[in-house]
Amino acid sequence: MTNRQLYLAAYDISCNRRLRKALYVLRGFASGGQKSVFECFLTPAEKAQLLEEIGLVIDPVEDRFILLRLAGAKHIRTLGKAVLPQDGSFFYVG
Repeated sequence: MTNRQLYLAAYDISCNRRLRKALYVLRGFASGGQKSVFECFLTPAEKAQLLEEIGLVIDPVEDRFILLRLAGAKHIRTLGKAVLPQDGSFFYVG
């Protein structure tokens, strides 16, 4: 079994072209999200790949990107119509 960590990825990008590219990159790694914030269950290799790919998209002077590791909880609480995250035996990228 792979050792995955839960991360929260968020961005603030000023150019619409770069915004669409960043959205495309993050959707490839995310298990859920809304607008410009995404949940990602990543291995160390996937984390490095995500940072490399997003680094090619953003402009470090005008844009902002943050990747936060979240501490895993024994019990996950959801509100409203939220769906519990699914962390199966595989991770689909693509």
